[in-house]
This record gives sequence, structure tokens and C-alpha cells, in this order.
Amino acid sequence: MPMTTAENDLDLASLMREHQAGVWRYLRALGADASLADDLTQEVFLAVYRKPFEQRSRGQTVAYLRIVAKNLLLKARRKDGKMVAVAELEHIESDWNELAGEGDGEALANALRECLKQLDDKPRQALDLQYKESKQRVEIAEALGMTDDGIKTLLRRTKARLRKCMELRVK
Repeated sequence: MPMTTAENDLDLASLMREHQAGVWRYLRALGADASLADDLTQEVFLAVYRKPFEQRSRGQTVAYLRIVAKNLLLKARRKDGKMVAVAELEHIESDWNELAGEGDGEALANALRECLKQLDDKPRQALDLQYKESKQRVEIAEALGMTDDGIKTLLRRTKARLRKCMELRVK
């Protein structure tokens, strides 16, 4: 029996309530900025509205929404003429799936917040300059009174430390 529009709207609303934050976090993990993640998250659910799918399990629903999100991100990047490092994207996606599983990434976000609290000032400043202010390594080095190679090493070690901390907290 086909669904009526009201039933479809209700299903879409509940689908969005359950999965919107997870889709947004997934897009951010894949490298979308906040604004693009907002837009693409809406596009994911519009795509589902236009072409509904049969929900079977939470895992299958999450996997489907992530596929739609990733494809929309790739399409947006290509449209903007940006190179897409598919291998890197697949690596990030694999890490996300391993750490978040069928979840919405809330546990990852909480773990990251807790792990960031453990960092000393200089590593935290370096991350803020790189990710919040989009500074280049040379600019970060200058701001923190370090060499470019020193910042490269600091960032690599800090990311490795955060990753280990998050893995311990999430698993």
C-alpha cells in the first residue's frame, strides 16, 4: 500500500530528527565547512523525500544517508572546480565508520571536546589557528614563534595524540 503525503512527511520528519545531526557531522568529517554541511544536510533529506527508500534497519538507513551525503559533497566539490582526493575521502570515511558506527557522532564530538581539554596551550593554539582560522603552517609557525618544520611536527603529534585519546574514549 503506497504511503500518503502526510505519512511520508511524518516519516521524513522522524528520519530527520533521528539522523540530521549525524549526517551533518559526517559531512564535516569529510571536510565540508559548516555552511556547506548545513546545505548538503538539507539536500540529503530532500533527496530522500524525492526518492523515498525502504527503511530496514538503523545501520542500513545510516549507510544510505551517508552515501547520499558523500555523493552530494563530491558533486558540490566538482561543481566548484575543486580537486577531490577520493582516496583521502575514503580513508576518512572508513575512520568515521569505524569510530561512529551506526551512531550520529555525538560520542565522537564529546570525546574530542574532552581530549582537547587535555592539550597544552601551544598545541591547542596551533589547532585553533589551523582549523578555526584556516591559517597556513607558515603563518601558524610565525604566530607561535616556531619553525615551519616545528609546527608540522607539533600538528602531526597533536593529531596522533587526539586520535589515540578519542579511540580510548569511544571504544
